[in-house]
Amino acid sequence: MDTVFDDLAEALTAPRTDGWRPVRLFALDLATKLFLGLALGLGIGIGMAIAG
Repeated sequence: MDTVFDDLAEALTAPRTDGWRPVRLFALDLATKLFLGLALGLGIGIGMAIAG
């Protein structure tokens, strides 16, 4: 009976592997690039509108 509880305790404390991590990293990278492009585009557009 002790081995069952030992196995359960070991399974609960084992480090978890995250299968979605690469997908999340790619999505975050894509979102930051899109946001940066949008911010630059708006900045250039507003600057050109003010200039003239």
